[in-house]
Amino acid sequence: MKHTKQLADLGLFDSRVPRYTSYPTAPHFAPDFPSATFVSWIEQIPAGSAISLYLHVPFCRRLCWFCACRTQGTISDSPVLAYAQTLKAELELLRKHLPEGIELARLHWGGGTPTMLPAPVMRDLAKQIFDIAPLGRNGEFSVEIDPNEIDEARLDALAEVGMNRASIGIQDFDPEIQGIIGRDQSFEGTKAAADALRARGVKSLNADILYGLPNQNQRRMTESIQKLLSLNPDRIALYGYAHVPWMARRQQMIPSDTLPRPEERLDLFETARRLLIWDGYDEIGIDHFSRPHDGLAIAAREGRLRRNFQGYTDDVAPVLVGLGASSISRFPQGYAQNISATAPWKKAVESGQFSTARGHVFTRADIWRSRAIEALMCDFRLSRAELITEYEADPDALEELIDNTARQFDEFVKKTSLGLEITQEGRPLTRMIAAMFDAHLMDKAGHSSAF
Repeated sequence: MKHTKQLADLGLFDSRVPRYTSYPTAPHFAPDFPSATFVSWIEQIPAGSAISLYLHVPFCRRLCWFCACRTQGTISDSPVLAYAQTLKAELELLRKHLPEGIELARLHWGGGTPTMLPAPVMRDLAKQIFDIAPLGRNGEFSVEIDPNEIDEARLDALAEVGMNRASIGIQDFDPEIQGIIGRDQSFEGTKAAADALRARGVKSLNADILYGLPNQNQRRMTESIQKLLSLNPDRIALYGYAHVPWMARRQQMIPSDTLPRPEERLDLFETARRLLIWDGYDEIGIDHFSRPHDGLAIAAREGRLRRNFQGYTDDVAPVLVGLGASSISRFPQGYAQNISATAPWKKAVESGQFSTARGHVFTRADIWRSRAIEALMCDFRLSRAELITEYEADPDALEELIDNTARQFDEFVKKTSLGLEITQEGRPLTRMIAAMFDAHLMDKAGHSSAF
């Protein structure tokens, strides 16, 4: 990339900024947030409306060293089965407070490894969910699939209960890299899982792959992308590996001197990006790619692309309810997060209460700043008129932010008659540009590298 020096001078390779899957970001949620507020927000959902539901299963059969998610390893199924029972109790709590006639626009099971759930438990859990809120006519039911933790019985169960989108984490297909990051997953096993999903009528397939992993180079990146393309996923998330061993202790297993330099990370991303575009994928936001027929690409073309805790989405439901330990819910009024540790989460739910522990009530400024950040992250531009008219932005404060951003990033952004636009060359700086609109930004040590 010919502008690498200018990007470096602006701090691309030194800055740490949020990924902006929410605003304010989770580190700014207030502690001791009352569960009564969470309950009142649920009860204020308009009857007959569509919401989204996320279920978190924080268990893995093994812990991958690269992962910074809050998960716990278990060889035994007993804690997973006990957790599922508590999830059912939490669903009953939701039933008590949810208004009538609610449908699901989206249902997502994530983790961790939700495919650790036995097939009968999957059926039981799905039945209870759909008894409370059925999947809408155009609704999506997606599940994160671990090819190493799936079998015919569980695949059959997921297909029977209506899963219509599957997400497979890949990270990298190179055996040496897999060994360093503690993630053994063969291409053959991954292909078998993808084929088995499609054979059961699951037409939409997502895949995640990482750049910036230890000992990754352009040759290895190319080989992994080519193998990925042979699976023909509908969506691909190309995430940058965030090495934060001071926050995720398991990452201390990964030698820092094996990681690519920042400039090499940019080259790895560009290598993957070119291959994906060459193969016919549309570029979505800063790190997603999708086939032109996919809902994500359609939403991007129509200006309906959104961003939530799973990344880019075409889900426009105003409410996302998160169940399970550490899950975050989003309402028009704010965010609410469950207790992160499974034991106190279980204790709260089994006592008949939601486990709400942290949260944030939106201010008027939060609402328009959030939309400004989302617009930059999704569309690489923001509309002055939209923010003022629809989100009640303070015109003077907004104009000052636009001016400061245009001045700070010079040739990589353009102030226009409509608002602000990030140039093609400036897109690697998107998270840094979005951070200009963040009034809550914490110490950079709490976030991942800007690229």
